[in-house]
Amino acid sequence: MAMKARVEAVLNVGLRIPSIMLLEVLYRWDVSSFFQKIQRSSLNNNPLFQYKYIALYLHYVGYILSLVLLTLPRQHLVQLYLYVLTALLLFAGHQLSRDYVRGELDSGYEGPLYLEPLSMNRFTTALIGQVVVCTLCSCVMQTKQIWLFSAHLLPLVARLCLVPLETIVFINRFAMIFTGLEVLYFIASNLLVPYNLAKTAYRELVQVVEVYGLLALGMSLWNQLVLPVLFMCFWLVLFALQIYTYFSTRDQPPSRERLLFLFLTSIAECCSTPYSLLGLVFTVSFVALGVLTLCKFYLQGYRAFMNDNTMHRGMTEGITLLILAVQTGLIELQVIHRAFLLSIILFVVVASILQSMLEIADPIVLALGASRDKSLWKHFRAVSLCLFLLIFPAYMAYMICQFFRMDFWLLIIISSSILTSLQVLGTLLIYILFMVEEFRKAPVENMDEVIYCVNGTYRLLEFLVAVCVVAYGVSETLFGEWTVMGSTIILVHSYYNVWLRAQLGWQSFLLRRDAVHKIQSMPTASTLQLQQHNDICSICFQDMKSAVITPCSHFFHAACLKKWLYVQETCPLCHGQLKSQLQPTSSPGATTQGTPQANQNPAEVEQEQGEPQAELHTEEDTQAKNPSPIKTSAKTELGTDLLSEKSKIQPKECDVVAEGSAEPAGDLDDELQDYLTRIEVD
Repeated sequence: MAMKARVEAVLNVGLRIPSIMLLEVLYRWDVSSFFQKIQRSSLNNNPLFQYKYIALYLHYVGYILSLVLLTLPRQHLVQLYLYVLTALLLFAGHQLSRDYVRGELDSGYEGPLYLEPLSMNRFTTALIGQVVVCTLCSCVMQTKQIWLFSAHLLPLVARLCLVPLETIVFINRFAMIFTGLEVLYFIASNLLVPYNLAKTAYRELVQVVEVYGLLALGMSLWNQLVLPVLFMCFWLVLFALQIYTYFSTRDQPPSRERLLFLFLTSIAECCSTPYSLLGLVFTVSFVALGVLTLCKFYLQGYRAFMNDNTMHRGMTEGITLLILAVQTGLIELQVIHRAFLLSIILFVVVASILQSMLEIADPIVLALGASRDKSLWKHFRAVSLCLFLLIFPAYMAYMICQFFRMDFWLLIIISSSILTSLQVLGTLLIYILFMVEEFRKAPVENMDEVIYCVNGTYRLLEFLVAVCVVAYGVSETLFGEWTVMGSTIILVHSYYNVWLRAQLGWQSFLLRRDAVHKIQSMPTASTLQLQQHNDICSICFQDMKSAVITPCSHFFHAACLKKWLYVQETCPLCHGQLKSQLQPTSSPGATTQGTPQANQNPAEVEQEQGEPQAELHTEEDTQAKNPSPIKTSAKTELGTDLLSEKSKIQPKECDVVAEGSAEPAGDLDDELQDYLTRIEVD
């Protein structure tokens, strides 16, 4: 089943390539120049070429035929090609029969065949050819009525029966007419098939549009026709034909420089129409996809195919090529100018591929440096790819400066290459810092500050490069030739590469400054507090030799908490807002007794709280040894509520005392007083 599905997929693409080729030929066909050549040739008296509108009608019929071939379902398309193959076989049989009759007329021999060796050879060759043609037609049409395709055997049978040569010529014409009538009968019997197919297709299209909409219809046709693969195969066939035509007309092999020029001119020849340009776009997309897939496989092996990023499928490079080709009018240029412009566009595409490779490699390299993985092969692959991405963009920028005159487009390519090299250099430096920390077997103090300085340095360099590009573009627009495309690129470049980068860098600086201020405003834990806490940092899970205390009485490393505050302004444990708790405001009764100061001795706190602290052995009192301000306030409010409840029930107790003994009221008052004493102690 898998092999059958693959064969069907290949047929679905391969059988539709001629339709795109026909569209390519029709687009290149100039009817006016064609008729001018006809008028200067011997076909001028032919009635088929005397009227120009006939050629125009044939032009439109060709477009309709190509669209039909492009949109037919695979089963009907295979059947159509089988019919065409049968027609070609019948034509081959007709040619064999005609050549045999001409050979017999030229020889003039009418006697028995076995007496003339040359006649016998001609007869045997023609008989074998006609039998093969009849057998193939029967197999292709899937019928056992082989006599339907054997009309061209009649001249051979007549010659075997010693029929005169003039009669054999008449029999050959009869066989040709009989075969033609068979073809016409078949066409007439299936004349309504295209109409029925069109009617069914229209009904299905209307139903799909009503139920799912035009977008779903477009996606369905896109998937069924496999348009990206179809256009890529069409362009590769066109490019192969162009290369074959060049080498078939040259006797000597071209030189090395000539090969590069041949490559560019062949690509330029193969993108002179909208159809070939789309083929080039999809070909570039698939080439970029292959390069990015190899990059991921080189870094991660087979694990790279588990998580696929839609931005790394080559679509960006193909869309970039299409936009630049449309905006620059690539199709309308001459071949030499088209090749020159295409070389610049391909440089832009290569720069985009290198940037995509960096986006793939950057998180993998940094994760490898921080994961303490000791596999030398993994580290070698990561570092070697980073070195390639560091050297190759710089070399490409150098080659562009050597061979081209500097303008705004080339400056964008060079700036993109320089930015890629700078980003790779920053990634390598951070990777080296991680590896140094790993070899030291101990965390490096202020490592976060060093990494921030490295990132900030190459981000600043990127910002300066972007500013230089914008300044050059503005000066070229003001003092040179102004174009809408150039102004649009300057605006887009200014917004994304200058304004957004400056805004992002300033926001990062403000976040770090706020985090530093928050850390400095928090109290530092003493040695006795760290011994009593006797726990690890809940962020890095390492022992704490020094720590800061948050307003919610949680202990963290200062560096770890600062990294946390870069992301959000809440406590990592209780998620309380640290921004509003840096200077807490609370009532003295709620905090002076319940919350110890950060630098206060716990023994002094216990002495200030009094002797009843040692007499509490309940679970709630044990948990209240380190109360928070929120819990203390809640207990104070509970005591206030109990006092109010006591004032409400006091008259009822007095009534009870008046009626009987006074002990119940006294016992209740003593229990309530003991409970309030416990709350005050807590």
